[in-house]
Amino acid sequence: METPSDDKKMNREPLLITATSKGGFRTMPFILANEAFERVASEGLIPNMILYLTREYGLETAKAATVVFIWSAANSFNQIIGAFLADSYVGKYRMVGFGSILSFLGLVLLWLTALFPQARPHCDQFSSICGTPTTPQLLLLYCSLGLMSIGSGGIRSSSLAFGADQLDRRNNQENAEILQSFFSWYYASIAFSCLIAVTCIVYIQDNMGWKIGFGVPVMLMFISALSFYSASSFYVKLPARTSLFTGFAQVLVASFRNRHIELPSQATDIEVYYLKKGSRLNVPSEKLRFLNKACVVKNPNQDLTVDGNASNPWSLCTVDQVEELKALIRVMPICTTGIMVSV
Repeated sequence: METPSDDKKMNREPLLITATSKGGFRTMPFILANEAFERVASEGLIPNMILYLTREYGLETAKAATVVFIWSAANSFNQIIGAFLADSYVGKYRMVGFGSILSFLGLVLLWLTALFPQARPHCDQFSSICGTPTTPQLLLLYCSLGLMSIGSGGIRSSSLAFGADQLDRRNNQENAEILQSFFSWYYASIAFSCLIAVTCIVYIQDNMGWKIGFGVPVMLMFISALSFYSASSFYVKLPARTSLFTGFAQVLVASFRNRHIELPSQATDIEVYYLKKGSRLNVPSEKLRFLNKACVVKNPNQDLTVDGNASNPWSLCTVDQVEELKALIRVMPICTTGIMVSV
C-alpha cells in the first residue's frame, strides 16, 4: 500500500538525476552561475565607464554620458529583440549560448583598449589632456560596447525562461512551488551579483587600474560561458515555435472576422473549439471573451483540412493562441508600471 510520502517521492522523481533524463535541479547551478557572473561582469563596468571615457579617451562629459546612456538603453532594448528571436527562430539554449560568447568577446575588446596604449588617444599624464580619438579607436570602443549589449540581451532575455524549462513538469503536483522557488533564487542571485558588481568591481577599477579592472570582468564572463556550456548535455532544449507576434496578430484578425458569431454566456465542452495537438486546454477562459471567437470552428469541412489543421490560420486559431494573447494583455499593466518607475 502506497503512503503519502511515496506519492511525493513519485511526484519528485522527474526532477531527480537519472542516466537518461534531461533537465532537473542539477542544471540550476550552471544556469544561475551563467547569469550571476554575467551580471557581475557587465554591471560592474557601468559606474566607472564615464570616467574611463573622459580620462582615457578625452571625451567631453556630455558626450561620454550620451555614450553610456545609449549603451544602457541598448542593453534593455536588446532583451526584447532577444526574447522574440529565441521564442520564434533560434531557441532559448542557442540564444543564451550566443549571448555568452558575444559578451565575452565584447569584454575582451574593451580590455584590449586598456592594455594597449595604441587603442586610445595619447593623454598627457601631467596635465591629463588627451588628444582627439581617431576613428579606428572609437570603432574598437563602440564595437566592444555593442557586442556586450547584444550579448547581455541574449542572456537576460532567455536565461530565466530556459531555467524554467528545466524544472517544468506538468505531471508534478509541486510544479508551481518548484518554479516559484527557482524564480526567487534567480532574482536573489541577480540582486547579490549587482551588489558585488557595484562594490568589488568598482573598487578594483579605482585602486588597481583599468587593466585589472577590465581583466577581472573578462575572467568572470569566461567562467559564465564555461559554466553554461559545461552542462550542455543535461539541458532540456525546447525548439523554437512560430513567431509569437504573428500568432497574436492572427488571433486579433480572426476574432475580428468572426465578430458576428454569438458566444453563449459560458463556455462548455459541447462547443467546438480548435485545439492544438497535445493541448491541455479544452475551452478558452471566460476573461476577454471577445477573443474566444478566434478559436470557434464554424464549419469543420471548410475551416479544417483533412489533417485537422486550420485551413486559414487568419480565420481560425487554437485555444492556446487565444490564451497566450490574453496572458500578455493581463500582464501589460504590470509592465507599464515597471516602465514608469524606471522613467
